Formats: sequence, structure tokens, C-alpha cells
Amino acid sequence: MGLWSAREMRASVADQFNQQQLVIARHASALIERQMHFLRKELLYLRNEWDSGEFDLKAFQERIQEVFHRVLESGVWKIEIIDLKTLENYTFMPYRQWSLKNVQQKSLEIFPPLEKRKEKDIWISATQIKPYGINLFLGTSLLDNASRFLLFNLNISWFLNPFLRDIRSGNTGYAWLIDEKGTFLYHPNTEFIGKSALEIREEAYPKDIPLGFIHFIQKEKMLRGEVGTGWYYSGWHRGITGKIKKLIAYCPVFISDSPSQRWSVAVVAPNSEIEDAVRKGYLRQFLLQGLVILVILLGAAAVLLFEMRWSRTLEEKVNRRTEELKKSEENYRSLVESAEDFIFTVDAEGRFQSMNSFTANFFGGPAEAFLGKDLSSLFPEKVAQKQLKSVKDVYTLGKSVRDEFEIEMGEHTIWISANFMPLKHEEGHVSAVLCIARDITESKNLERQLINTEKLASLGTLAAGVAHEVNNPLGVILGFCDLLLRKAGKHSQEYEDLKTIERQGLHCKQVVENLLSFARFGDADSEYSEVNGCIEDIIKVVKHTLEMHDIELDLSLSQNLPNVRGDSRQLQQVFLNLVNNAVSAMPTGGLLKIRTFLERTSRKAVIQIEDNGEGIKSENMDHIFEPFFTTKPEGEGTGLGLFVSYGIITKYGGTIDCSSHHSSTLKPRGTAFTIKLPTRA
Repeated sequence: MGLWSAREMRASVADQFNQQQLVIARHASALIERQMHFLRKELLYLRNEWDSGEFDLKAFQERIQEVFHRVLESGVWKIEIIDLKTLENYTFMPYRQWSLKNVQQKSLEIFPPLEKRKEKDIWISATQIKPYGINLFLGTSLLDNASRFLLFNLNISWFLNPFLRDIRSGNTGYAWLIDEKGTFLYHPNTEFIGKSALEIREEAYPKDIPLGFIHFIQKEKMLRGEVGTGWYYSGWHRGITGKIKKLIAYCPVFISDSPSQRWSVAVVAPNSEIEDAVRKGYLRQFLLQGLVILVILLGAAAVLLFEMRWSRTLEEKVNRRTEELKKSEENYRSLVESAEDFIFTVDAEGRFQSMNSFTANFFGGPAEAFLGKDLSSLFPEKVAQKQLKSVKDVYTLGKSVRDEFEIEMGEHTIWISANFMPLKHEEGHVSAVLCIARDITESKNLERQLINTEKLASLGTLAAGVAHEVNNPLGVILGFCDLLLRKAGKHSQEYEDLKTIERQGLHCKQVVENLLSFARFGDADSEYSEVNGCIEDIIKVVKHTLEMHDIELDLSLSQNLPNVRGDSRQLQQVFLNLVNNAVSAMPTGGLLKIRTFLERTSRKAVIQIEDNGEGIKSENMDHIFEPFFTTKPEGEGTGLGLFVSYGIITKYGGTIDCSSHHSSTLKPRGTAFTIKLPTRA
């Protein structure tokens, strides 16, 4: 721990030191960029002085000498005006008379191509390495003559020295700067200036100095304009030679955008300065750690004695708990064996691993005889496949799955509600599936009887209405129509009118037949149904009732709605119950809205039946789905309509919700039922 702590301390101090060096590098970069911006402003000022009027060279000489007072300390030692057409060069130097000479063609290489010159832009040349120093040109074209350029000739050493020569990182650290090509523009070792940083190190340093670290930092970080810190090996530090580990922080210096020039300034210091500072802390830390170790050893001896006593006490407690666990396991086994439920476990392939006595006795044999066998050995193939799918879902999802199964047992049919639960390893993986199932045949039969009872009650109400409102008038109409048809000529207008009456009467007869077809009771013959078709069939049955009660129908059925899970006749019963309730809630007329659409998130079909009737009182909202609960007068309702509808919808995995406002000034009165059913898609 002491050695690790020492390493961490060195690394932490080195990182903090490097962050301080990075602050220095950023400050130096900001000063250089600010000074370069100052030179641009002075160049623009001088150009504007030239363009603000016609000046002779003598008058312009005075302006330039004024500028020299401000920019000479920044490294500008010469100002030139070059005419690219006449190749004339007017040179201005501090405290001297201007001179004129011809420009050599080779000297024009510093100027940008013609297509990249803009009247108002300032361009900066690449660094020019000469025997007498390193120069940089800042130039702009004069507006009165596009071929005439105004140049600042900048001495890089004069320019950089004020910012970099006095930088000290630690006791002996210093700064150096390279251009975008990796050439030293500033270095305390003047022999490095103007030379490639990559090449001069290989020439000047001994062969055993690993230069890969600094080459990587320079190529992959600094020359790409990145900001960062690191370390490398050097062979020189302020006159000291040999293998020296240095800490470095670097930051880019943005010189110009056109052409793109980006220098990089680095601040470095030997790592030994950090090592010396930390080493003194090591010694104090090791002495303290030695004292701590001695205390720990004495404490460990005391703990060991206490542990021996505690171990004996713990062993006695473990033995006692083991006996209690055995008794608990026996009680649990007795509970499982005495339960009158199907309890068994299976593996991922559906093979039995264990089962209780009730399950084994139900299928006629001892539990040992069924272990290792497939589900299909006890259950019908269709039921076994459905159970196996639930088992695989538990393995996949790691959660419980509940389902119901219909099993043919000779002449009888039983219903089983099963819950498949995962049994997991300590690692959290499912090792087996526990199934606890219960016989719900009696509940299923009761549910079917309730559904049939409510359907019969609904059909009784409808049959009475149809018999009174349709059959008697229909018989009279069709009877007299037949008598008149016998007397009328077949090609007369009277005959055609009577045939029209007969067709409409037969249409009414078809409505009655649809009602009777709906009234027939039978088992579900389809697993999926078309919900829009069910609603349209019900509308045909109740259309006349709606007209008689002055109720307007607003029907909005979504096209291309997937089939929903459920028997069509039972779904029709649900829709009929809800429509009848809506009619009862609007004794003086109103608006009935029926809407279907697909809920995108859950992929469920949604059926909404809404009326603007009297609404349901808030104290009755919690009881509307209870059996035999009704608010209708005696003799007009059984109280089973919504209870049976709720059972039908939930049986097919759907939901039915109700919202109602009885007497509210903020919201309109009415009731809305929302049904959601799973779809095939």
C-alpha cells in the first residue's frame, strides 16, 4: 500500500504540475495570438492611411515611421510596398529614408495565387528560414491598385522572445515553439532554431535516448492542433546532457486561416523536480505506515483470540439453524404434498423434474414414474405444446407467465389455470420452471352460464321490441302488398310501386333474421374476429331502436384494422350491452359515438362507445362491473350486462374502462366505455 500510495502521489503531483504548465502554455499562446492580432490591425491602419487619400512617398514615409514606433518591439523590422506588375519594391526601415529596388522573380513565391487574393483580406506567409534568421510576412493588397501589396517583414526571434524567454516551469523548466511543419521557431538551445524538431533531436541526442514518445506527441498531437499534457525522454536540458524524463504541456497557436497556419507552444520541465519534492513525503509516509503496521499486528493478535471464541459460538448456532432448516423443509414438503393443486417443475425441454402427489394421483401413477418424461406424456399434444411455449417464455424473459388450458378427460372437459414461475441459480439464470395449476372448470361453467343468462335477457328485450315494432306491421304490409300485386298489371306503374314496397318489407325481414341469428347460443367457433364487422352487424339490429329514441349515430371505424382476439358472437353481445345502456341513458334523445382505431404503442385495437346521456353517479362508479348491480327500475335490468361484458373482454386478454360525468359544470355530461383487445398482428 505504501508503494502504491507513493506511485499514486507521484502521478497525482505530476499531473497537477502538468496542468500548471498547461496554464502557462495557454497564456503564452494567447499573448502570441493577441500580438499577431495587433500587427494585423496596424497593417490595416497603414493600408487605410494609404487609401484615404493620395500621398506621396515622402508623406507616407512619416506614417510608416509612426507605425514603426508601435510595431518595432513586436519584431517588424522592415515595411515594403511591392508592385507585382512593375516588380518595384519600396522598402522602409526604422529611422532611414525609403529605398527602391527591383524584385527578383523568386521573391514573389511568398504571395498567394491570384484567385485566392481578396481586396480586404490579410494573408500571412509561411515562415521563411534565412541564414540571418526566420522571417514571416503579413501582407494585404492596396485598394487603389490590386497588384500593389503592403508587407510587414516580421523577425520571428524578435517577435517570440518577449513571450517565451522568461517562462519558468518549476526551477529550470522552459518553453519552445514549432511551426506547422515541425520546425523550431524558438528554443533555449539556439542551435535548434530553424531546424526540424524530429531531425535535430536524432542528430544531437545520444542513440540510447528513446525519441518515440516525443515524436508521437509532436506528430499526433501538437502538429494536429491539440491541447494536452504528457511526458517524454530528452537528451538535453539547459546544458545538461543524458537521458532525462520531462513533463510537457502543449497548446496550439492560431496564426492565420488563409493560408492555414497553426503553431504549437510547449512548456517542459524535468520530472526529477517532481521526484525530489515527493521523495521527502515518502520517508515520512513510510515511517507512519510502519507504526500503523505495528498497531495492526497487535490488534490482529487480539482479534485472533476473540475469533477463536466466536468461532465456537458460531458453530453451535449453525448446527441449531441447520436443524431448524430441516424442519422447515419438511413442513414445506408436507404443505406441497397435501395441496390439492397441480404442482410440478420442468426443464427447458418440458421434461418433468418433480411433481407433488396430487398431480401424480390425478394422472394415475406414482410421481417417480413421470420424472424425465415430456409434458405430452400426460397432457394432450395441443395443450403440451402450449405449455412448452409458456415454459420457453419463462426461460427467455425470466418472469412468470400465466395461462389457461382446456383438457379433454374422456367424456369430460376440465379447465386449468396455470402459473409458470422461474426458479433461478445464485447467478440469476433460470434453472427450472415451477408450475402451480388449479382446476377452474366450475368457474368457467359459471361464467358461461352468466354470459348465456345475460344474452337471453338481452334477446328477450330485443325480441319483444322487434315483435311489437316490426313483425305485426310487417305482416300487414306484406299481406296487403301481395293482394294488391295480384290485382295490378305486371307492366303498370302501380305494379312497380308495389314491388318496391315488397322489397322494403323483405329488407325489414332480413333485419329480423339478423337478430335471430345473433340470438342463437353456441360455443366460440373462431379465435379471432373482425371487430368492425361485429359493430356493423349490431348497428343493423339496433338502428331502428336508435331512430325511435331520436338518437343520432356517429360511426367512425378505422380501415385496415387487424382482427382481434375473441369470438364474434360474444363481442357482439358486449357491444349490444353497451349500446343498450347508452340508449337507456338518453331517454329524450342524444348522440351516440362509436369509434375504432389501432393503438400503435401496444398494437391493440381500441373500441370507444360514448353517449351524452345522464351519466353515472360517482358513488356508483366502483360498482358498475359487479354482478346484479343495476340503476334501472325493477323489471328493466338484470344487473349482469356490464359484469358479463367485463368477463368476456378480460377472457380474451383485453381491458374495459369507463369514464362518466353525471352533473358537472366543467365537463359535458355523458359516459364513455373504452375497450382494448389484442390483435393478430
